[in-house]
Amino acid sequence: MSVVITPQNIITAGAVIAAVIAILKYYNKVYDLVKHQKEQDNDIKAIKREQTLIVYSMQACLDGLQQLGANHTVPEAKEKLSKYINQQAHDQLD
Repeated sequence: MSVVITPQNIITAGAVIAAVIAILKYYNKVYDLVKHQKEQDNDIKAIKREQTLIVYSMQACLDGLQQLGANHTVPEAKEKLSKYINQQAHDQLD
């Protein structure tokens, strides 16, 4: 059995090759998107850890200021920060 090269066979082969290339490009785009999403998730986790550290450090500073007698707005700020931390822990932020 011999293969006859006809214009229709060339068109069919071109369509198959184009479809394979399109599928590979789509796969690569999805792969890059998933990879980028994982990188963003890791960045968000790092930012959340850093913000947690900053909030607890701020709370410690307010405690220290209050112990040193800086009572003008320190107690109010300390109370708001404590309320925020409590709400955050229980997912009750507005």
